[in-house]
Amino acid sequence: MEFFNREKEIQDLLNMIKQEPNLITFIYGPINSGKTVLMQYLIENILPREYVAFYINLRREEVTKEEEFYEILFEIYEEREAFLDRIISLLPKISFGIPIPFGTFKLMFERRDKDYRGVFRYIIKTLQKLKEKGLKPIIIFDELQVIKDIKINEPLIYRVFNLLISLTKELKLCHVFAITSDSTFIERIYNEAMLQGRCEYYLVDDFDRETVEKILREKGFDDKEIDIVWHYFGGKPIDIIRAIQMKNIGRDIREYCEEKLEERKNLISEIILQREDEKDFFERIISLLKNFENHDLIRYKKITPEISFLVKNNILFVDPRKKFIKPQSKLDLLAIRSFLNEIL
Repeated sequence: MEFFNREKEIQDLLNMIKQEPNLITFIYGPINSGKTVLMQYLIENILPREYVAFYINLRREEVTKEEEFYEILFEIYEEREAFLDRIISLLPKISFGIPIPFGTFKLMFERRDKDYRGVFRYIIKTLQKLKEKGLKPIIIFDELQVIKDIKINEPLIYRVFNLLISLTKELKLCHVFAITSDSTFIERIYNEAMLQGRCEYYLVDDFDRETVEKILREKGFDDKEIDIVWHYFGGKPIDIIRAIQMKNIGRDIREYCEEKLEERKNLISEIILQREDEKDFFERIISLLKNFENHDLIRYKKITPEISFLVKNNILFVDPRKKFIKPQSKLDLLAIRSFLNEIL
């Protein structure tokens, strides 16, 4: 995704990183609001050279069991390359995993007892070595909620939280960021007792009108086209990019926006109508959506099954800190209203 101006967000995150590690930071927001792009841009273009970031991408592969998660944690390199040389060669780039020699990795995962506590010990020792050399490590988990349902003797997510608390609040070894678009996951951990006082939350939302207008004007959009794009797409970065691409190939902007609205309405209709036979649940879904006929966002008291269903299907977004629900995008808001107009 093309990176657009995020001066406030960059400054906020930069201020966090320049402080001593103390808290796990959960970066959340609607889908496609630019969370991952923001973090990658910050690491690769803004931070001084002494910072080294380890990016753990949990959306890259399916993770269904504990060992698959641990394998994604690492980036394997050949034994002949010295550890610190490997790290320094990455600067200021992002490493896709914690570097580990092939032999060490093989030994760790071929043990019959598969004592994965060794994984966490290796990570701690690695970060200690980096800190001793004057480097400042950062660990970024993208879509950490992928492991929320994996359980052996205890939920894996709690084991990981304990590690991250140790790395930040206790040992002060590195900053930890967890990026997620799953707002019910954020709601769940926001109320998690073990994380109270040990984490903070940072919202990366869609662009405001002023930012959208500036971006589009620089790309040659006139006032009428800007109004159309804002009406249909609001400040959703990925939709702004697609609108720019369509203009570049000569598409009529209104026609394109109307097509996207029809597509989104049809998809939402298909998702919801699949539950039509579950009469009570279906009626609660419709009742919830009807709130958006006259409102862009609504307040909630607790996460209900219908809220969870609509969030899971990327139709609604929940902000647990402010206790509000809204559609994932302006296009979703318009699609919801169009869908309701058809069935009511």
